[in-house]
Amino acid sequence: MPEETKKEAQNAQPQPETTEKKEKKKSKKDDEIASLKKELDEKSDLLLRTAAEFDNYRKRTEREKLSVAEIAKADLIKKLLPVLDNIDRAAGVDPESEDYRKGIEMIVKQFTALRGQFGLTEVAVAGEAFDPNLHEAVLHIEDESFGENVIAEVLQQGYKLGDTVVRPAMVKVAN
Repeated sequence: MPEETKKEAQNAQPQPETTEKKEKKKSKKDDEIASLKKELDEKSDLLLRTAAEFDNYRKRTEREKLSVAEIAKADLIKKLLPVLDNIDRAAGVDPESEDYRKGIEMIVKQFTALRGQFGLTEVAVAGEAFDPNLHEAVLHIEDESFGENVIAEVLQQGYKLGDTVVRPAMVKVAN
């Protein structure tokens, strides 16, 4: 057989060795693709589970926060009820009597003690310097007996709970 014919015969018939190599390469690629798909599925499943766990955590902490707030409110109300009971009793007494005045004084003392129990502090005293973070100036007067920007009178007391201003004091400021 001439040389050209041999080459044509070789080219015309697929060589078994080349076909096997291609199949092995294809098989390796298929295995690699299957492995990557499996890994992707596992990662996707892990992501979904983590997202669900986080959502459950968020909902649980929100419920716990609401529960703690409700317990705190109930505790405050429980401590305020005796004051309310005494106000009801005072409402049934003649306002002109000495017992009425004493009853109101006792209620004020009781409420002041309760306020101290919760750490609620007053923020305004006549003669102190005006602080716009704590006080709300509703009147301004000229009076030489007071210094510059000094509280002349507390019209409505303000309160702080720790560092938080619960209500600013309404004050009359001098000069």
